[in-house]
Amino acid sequence: MKQKTIKNKVELVGIGLHKGVPVKMVLEPLAVDSGIVFFRSDLGVSIELKMENVIDTTMATVLGKGEAKVSTVEHLLSAIHAYGIDNIRISLNNEEVPIMDGSAIGYCMLLEEAGIVSQNAPKKVIAIKKPIEIKDGEKFVRVEPSDQTIFDFSIDFTHPAIRQQQYKFVFSTKAYKEEIARARTFGFLHEVNYLRSKGLAKGGDMSNCIVLDESRILNKEGLRYKEEFVRHKILDAIGDMAVLNMPLLGTYVSFAGSHKLNHLLTKQLLSDEKSYEIVNLIDQEEESVSDFAYANEIQS
Repeated sequence: MKQKTIKNKVELVGIGLHKGVPVKMVLEPLAVDSGIVFFRSDLGVSIELKMENVIDTTMATVLGKGEAKVSTVEHLLSAIHAYGIDNIRISLNNEEVPIMDGSAIGYCMLLEEAGIVSQNAPKKVIAIKKPIEIKDGEKFVRVEPSDQTIFDFSIDFTHPAIRQQQYKFVFSTKAYKEEIARARTFGFLHEVNYLRSKGLAKGGDMSNCIVLDESRILNKEGLRYKEEFVRHKILDAIGDMAVLNMPLLGTYVSFAGSHKLNHLLTKQLLSDEKSYEIVNLIDQEEESVSDFAYANEIQS
């Protein structure tokens, strides 16, 4: 199994969630072992996707280098990870990744338009060797050894439209597109109003977010999945774990996890060399990785 990049350059213009201004995003192929690189075209600054470049996890995962930053990267990274892409450059002329419809399905379509090609270098994955857990009261995130990539997430809200939800997702590109990619971000009306009073969430509305008041969902079209809220949490977690800059082989388990806890988990994992092993997939027997998402190629 080999590394992958996109075949063709593609671009779009969308709106940033918080600033509410148009952002031009261009996706371009990169050579083997380049990794995922964000490029602020307005500043001429490249920001590599790596744990050390995570500078904020308050409202989203934010990467930065010097005065340059890129915000709300998790949805795009989730789709890039799901399609098994190892090397890609993401150019932006502003500090936010376009929010699209609040899910990852638009990024999936863009990647399929670009096409995905194998490169002449082995794909590497980070295989979990022992459990690592980060806790915050009852909230936790954990990774465990597994011969598959699994995301098992639970949430518990007092809101009557959410309540308790749990979803176990066994990773493959096809399953991601069907089960996870269309799940939208969500927020409560009082939170949206507060953020706007602080000059944030200017680009957020019911076209790119599930909005709830004290008792109900305000979006007229309703939900896309019965468990859309927890499925979006999985979408976020996949994007946040992509900061490892190589696919995860193991089980991720969480109750009420967050961008902050996911960042602390990746930080703790990489600081303990006994907790993981870098595996060269090209040396593995095909049947041992047949359930792995990255066997799936999309050509155009």
